[in-house]
Amino acid sequence: MSSSFARSARSARSARSARSARSARGGKLAALAVGLCWLAVLFDGLDMFVYGSVLPHMLAEKALGITPDQAGDLGSYATFGMLVGALAAGTVADRIGRKKLMVACVTLFSLASGLCAMSGSVAVFGLGRTLAGVGLGGLLPTAISMVSDYAPRGRAALTIGMLMTAHHAGGILSAYVALWIVEPLGWRAAFWVCVAPLLFVPVLARFMPESLSFLVAKGRTEEARELAGRFEVQLPAAAGRKAPADRWNSLVGLFRGGEWTQTLLYWLASFGGLLLVYGVATWLPTLMRSEGYELGSALTFVVLFNLGGIVGMLVAGRAADRFGAPRISSIWFALTAAGVFLLSVHMPLAVTFTVVFLTGVFLNSAQTMIYATVSIRSTPDNRATAVGWTSGMGRFGAVFGPWLGGRLLAAGNGDWGFTAFAIAGLSSMVFIGIAALRSSRQAQHSGTPQTLLTTH
Repeated sequence: MSSSFARSARSARSARSARSARSARGGKLAALAVGLCWLAVLFDGLDMFVYGSVLPHMLAEKALGITPDQAGDLGSYATFGMLVGALAAGTVADRIGRKKLMVACVTLFSLASGLCAMSGSVAVFGLGRTLAGVGLGGLLPTAISMVSDYAPRGRAALTIGMLMTAHHAGGILSAYVALWIVEPLGWRAAFWVCVAPLLFVPVLARFMPESLSFLVAKGRTEEARELAGRFEVQLPAAAGRKAPADRWNSLVGLFRGGEWTQTLLYWLASFGGLLLVYGVATWLPTLMRSEGYELGSALTFVVLFNLGGIVGMLVAGRAADRFGAPRISSIWFALTAAGVFLLSVHMPLAVTFTVVFLTGVFLNSAQTMIYATVSIRSTPDNRATAVGWTSGMGRFGAVFGPWLGGRLLAAGNGDWGFTAFAIAGLSSMVFIGIAALRSSRQAQHSGTPQTLLTTH
């Protein structure tokens, strides 16, 4: 009997060891995919924020003959390119694969930054920013999808939140590029720095695993099985693809009955949220200089703003799990509006630093909570459509925000810039609040788990 017990114990230990080995190898694959995606999104954030960090230098030097209203237009070109890239990403990824699309996006925005660095006119510079925006817009949702594939079981939301810290880390890096490189070498040097991710492209192409979901969906089962076997992870089940008519029905379903009111409220909230995010990201250093702060302090605000974004991404999911995503989104937008409005008041430097940090905490996760709210309220068959269209409509706000800031500054109304962005935050608070009140009963009875969805 003791011999039988010993054999059973050895068998149990062997099974635990096998499970641990599989978990370790699966963890290595997740770490590889998430790590490479994190670096790609870091470069995405650097390229996105570098324009706002360098803009005060360009305006002061009248580089390319640029004026404040043209500067706003140029900021909108990049966000318009992001709109195009984000809308095309799903279709292109379905055709060529997520890995190839990520490689193409990093290559595109790196080369486009080189075009900006060499540009001799506002038109060429604008073309470079537009092309960079296409690459930036295509990379982020693709990286999020890739990370979702390889995230450890039950850790998808946390892993996506960690991925998005890279975007804000890139914003911090852009401020230091402006501080350390632009002053001695000029504004073009900053865009040459943004060409450096080309060196990362071969690494991405060599080591990034293709999405297992894509391989299975394309019928490349042997390739998927070989990759899964190499790292001892489980193959995903083959998912049925929606026919065009099914996708159209999912979109129409957002407007059936009384749903159209709810859908428009979410779209309007997303419009105001992304207007605020990209308006502040583009104009924060310039507006702070117009308030009388030195350039060094103005760029430090960019660092603090993005540090706040990192903290916000890590705490938003926990707060939403406890208090509900709609409530957190509404409160966060109210706090963001208050913080942005306070930035129009010249306060002691330490107080301003604190306000900028807290504004970054709330602003960068308030928009995320809109997506979480839409996801929670939607049914499984139209959830992807609902979140995707809410994000897409919001990106029109991302185009409008930089343009609005430029028009206000060109008219000599820089003081109104922060006020206008604060009003956008209040409007999003109202829209998401009304939508939450209208759907609170259904949300309480749905029992759907809340998911952190980050698709700036």
